[in-house]
Amino acid sequence: TDKPRPVLTVSPSWLSPGASVTLNCEVEHPSAGWSFYWYKAVPDLSEKSSSYELLPDGNWTANTSYIIHGQTHTAGYVCRAGRGDPEYHTDHSQPKFVWSADVHSAASLTVSPDRVQHFTSDSVSLTCEGNFTEWRVRKFSEDGRLYSDCRRMTGSTCDINTSKSDTAVYWCESGSGEFSSAVNITVQNDGNGPILVSPVHPVTEGASVSLSCSLRTQKILSNVFFYHNDKLIQNDPRGELKISAVSKSDEGFYKCQYSGRESAQSWMSVKGDGFL
Repeated sequence: TDKPRPVLTVSPSWLSPGASVTLNCEVEHPSAGWSFYWYKAVPDLSEKSSSYELLPDGNWTANTSYIIHGQTHTAGYVCRAGRGDPEYHTDHSQPKFVWSADVHSAASLTVSPDRVQHFTSDSVSLTCEGNFTEWRVRKFSEDGRLYSDCRRMTGSTCDINTSKSDTAVYWCESGSGEFSSAVNITVQNDGNGPILVSPVHPVTEGASVSLSCSLRTQKILSNVFFYHNDKLIQNDPRGELKISAVSKSDEGFYKCQYSGRESAQSWMSVKGDGFL
């Protein structure tokens, strides 16, 4: 009676430039005879939804998976299945996204203040940039929910008064179907604990970067310990971690510790000097 809805999974969900992405479509109670259709989700701002375009060779495939080679930008995908003659179709799956931190796409997203971690009740602005007139900011939350619209959107800027539920991946979609780079935002739940101040976007190899630790009541702290992938970086506590020439080995998870309290950890991405 009710049409089944297939479940789409994508791997990886965060892209390295030029990576291959595998889409996998599963029908409940799988059996022989299903064919699969593969689509790209194209933002439709007027309908507050997306339309679907068939991917190349995405029509009537017997395989439950579909591989996209050389993916560089943030994108959304959908699948559905069909069987029989005349063909019976399932509903479309929920869209799933692959995210890229590539800042060279036609659209981009900037965050102010420019840091991954924020305290609760902070004012954070997410601004969409590019040669487009219409925008929406999308959000994929920790609990797996996809939000299509910003609650407070003024022109191309979304203003957030942060709460724990705002910990999510964010990106912009334009009225002409472009996706921006994506960013992680983490909201600190411990009102008395520190946050790590680290850049939202990838750092270019060879560039310098400073990471610091901050309390809600005190922006500049000394006697701070920094960790990279859970390993203490330095035994002499100081106020900030300076890396004068970033290399690929500096990529990874960072967190800070102050007065016995730890911040959340955030990923710092490093991109190649000639990255396009």
